[in-house]
Amino acid sequence: MIIALDPRTGRAVGEPIPESTEEQVVAIVEAAATAGRAWRVTPAAERAIVLEAVADALMASADDLWRAADTETALGEVRLRGEIARSAGQFRLFAEVLRDGGYLDAIIDHADPQLTPPRPDIRRMNQPLPGVVGVFAASNFPFAFSVAGGDVASALAAGCPVVVKAHPGHPVLSGLVATVIQAALPEPELLGLVQGADAGRYLVQHPAVAAVGFTGSIHGGKAIQGLINERPDPIPFYGELGSVNPVIVLPSALNGDVTSLATGFAGSLTLGVGQFCTNPGLLFVPDDDTLLKAIAHAVSETTGGPMLTPKIRDGYEEGVARLALGATELAIGQETAPTGDIARIGQEGASGDISGIAGSVVPRVFVTDLGSFADRLPDLAEECFGPAALVVKYRDISRVGEVLERLPGSLTATVHATDPAEAEQIADVLTRLAGRVIWNGWPTGVAVCWAMHHGGPWPASTSAAHTSVGATAISRWLAPVAYQNWPDTLLPPELRDDNPLNVPRRVDGSR
Repeated sequence: MIIALDPRTGRAVGEPIPESTEEQVVAIVEAAATAGRAWRVTPAAERAIVLEAVADALMASADDLWRAADTETALGEVRLRGEIARSAGQFRLFAEVLRDGGYLDAIIDHADPQLTPPRPDIRRMNQPLPGVVGVFAASNFPFAFSVAGGDVASALAAGCPVVVKAHPGHPVLSGLVATVIQAALPEPELLGLVQGADAGRYLVQHPAVAAVGFTGSIHGGKAIQGLINERPDPIPFYGELGSVNPVIVLPSALNGDVTSLATGFAGSLTLGVGQFCTNPGLLFVPDDDTLLKAIAHAVSETTGGPMLTPKIRDGYEEGVARLALGATELAIGQETAPTGDIARIGQEGASGDISGIAGSVVPRVFVTDLGSFADRLPDLAEECFGPAALVVKYRDISRVGEVLERLPGSLTATVHATDPAEAEQIADVLTRLAGRVIWNGWPTGVAVCWAMHHGGPWPASTSAAHTSVGATAISRWLAPVAYQNWPDTLLPPELRDDNPLNVPRRVDGSR
């Protein structure tokens, strides 16, 4: 049985959720595959209408959804309402993607008998993967990267049915969200939900599953890849894993508002108790006392809070201990004052360690010099998931570039400077290091838009060519099919000569 816990109190939430048996997983996957046959050939315009209906259903249920999510995540009403809106926005974005038609990458090369050898008529476009997409929900985004997340929205948009393995941190909410979405689908079986660790194994290895999406830890991603490797037929695995998201402060930034720079870093570091995949875990700064003092002060003014699960909390404490072995503590934030049930537990004497029950942590920032950091690679460049970071002092920016070359891949890399020319010597390495490079900003907050790329070299993701956020996330669930000398009446409408759907196409080499 899966028991949901309130991170604030450690107390059970709702009734225990039974883990899905192998027979149940098989039935759910096969039902999704059956429903997917009609969904695959449903016109894109009709699929777009369904996606918008899902978005409307999520927003209409927001009052119930955020309350259920808060009891299992302690993320609060403002954050959770915003995330529901983001999830709805993802479904609406993919409705736009379907109506645009560019995702099909439609190409036509007419026959040309004058070529040597003669060329037949070849027409190509993307089609949905022939099977079910398996999705593993994330812990830190109970809506936007879970049952109502971008993997689900993009896969449904592509024309694929989906089965989600719920995260054990919010099992009750997962069932509620699945019910809301299923009610908006033409067939509820297009979205299946399974619960439990074994269910994840059964899902990944079911022969009807054609691809898998995952957001989580490196350890979890490797485990899923291992299960896929045991299959007789390989399938693609799109995992978003660990990321330290380096931030480089160049000397010219010291001519600006150093206090704002420090508070911006502290705010990004501690947002959502640091439980963001784009958390700035490494900060390279000039060896400047004023800046270091500003960072220390800004971090000391921040507060901690309960982490999503005891496992995440324990991982944070282990990461902090690892940083403490290789660096000096620069600043520590403040504990969150207990309120509500937590305060009452303390008053009643039910626990001598409230923070231990609630999973609360405090922000921690450490400091070291560039040489010491380089000597302790790769250990000091390992992600510490939570509100912890390492500040690395440097004196020569050219040496920073050499160290950046040795870092693992990240989702983001950020530069703070007032002189663009100053960044020339590190710009190239940053574009090889990360999937998104940021100028005078902070990495937390991933816009859901056409141009977004949320991926990066290993271990940020398993496929740097693909994104889990933004319009092009749909490409993970598509594969091209080429039609040679195919009768026009049998071609998909998007490839017929009259182009009745008016999709963008490349014809004989020209767009």
